[in-house]
Amino acid sequence: MASQKSTAHWAGLIYLIVVISGVVSLMYVPSELYDWNDAPQTVQNIKTSKLLFKIGAVSGLICYVDFIFLPLVLFKLLQSVDRTHGVLMVVLAITSVPISLVAVSNLFSVLDVLGDSGHYVALSGNYRQAMVMSSLDAYYNGIHVSQVFWGLWLFPFGYLVYKSGFLPKVLGVFLMIGCFGYIIAFLGGTFFPGYHDTWFATLVGIPDSIGEIGICLWLLIKGVKDGPKTEKNETT
Repeated sequence: MASQKSTAHWAGLIYLIVVISGVVSLMYVPSELYDWNDAPQTVQNIKTSKLLFKIGAVSGLICYVDFIFLPLVLFKLLQSVDRTHGVLMVVLAITSVPISLVAVSNLFSVLDVLGDSGHYVALSGNYRQAMVMSSLDAYYNGIHVSQVFWGLWLFPFGYLVYKSGFLPKVLGVFLMIGCFGYIIAFLGGTFFPGYHDTWFATLVGIPDSIGEIGICLWLLIKGVKDGPKTEKNETT
C-alpha cells in the first residue's frame, strides 16, 4: 500500500510538470509573442523577448521528455487493473513523443535564424522573416499531429482510472470524454480555419482539462485510497 501511494504521488508530480510546462509552451508564450496575421510583428516580438521564447522552447522540451516517464509510472500504478489497457495507454502516449520533439526542434531553428552570428546573418531581413514563420508553421503542424495521440491515450487511461476502485470514477469519465475532445480539436483545426478561436473549441476542451488537472492533483495530494482492484480479484 505504501508503495502504491508513493507511485501515485510520483505520477502526480510528473503529471504536474507536464501540465505546467505544457501551459507555458503551448499557451502562455504563443499568446505573448505570436501574431499569425502579422509576421513582422511576430519576428520583432521574438527578437525583443528572446528569453521568453527560449523559456517556451525549453518548457516544450521538458514537457515531452517528461511525457515519456508519465505513462510508465501510471502503468506501474494501474497495470493490476487491466494490463492490456495499460500497455495500450503507454504505447499511445509515447508514440506522440518523437513527433512532439521534432516539432520543438523547429523552435530552436528560429533561434538560429534570428541569431547574431552564423550563416543566416548574410540573409535579407524578409527572407529571415519568412524562415522564422516557416519554422513556426512546422512546429505547429507537428503539435497538431501529436494532438491525436494526446487524445487517444486518455481513453485507456480513463478506463483504468474508472475501473481501478482506488481513484475517482468521475475523473475516469472526464478523461475518456477528453479523448474525443482532442480528436474533435484535431479535425476542427484541419477542416475549419479559425476553429480554435470559437466558443465550441473552448467547450470541447473542458472535459479534458477537468480530467487531466483533476487526476494530476488527486494523485499528487491524495494518492490512492485503498488497495488496487485486480483482474484476478474481479473473477474470484
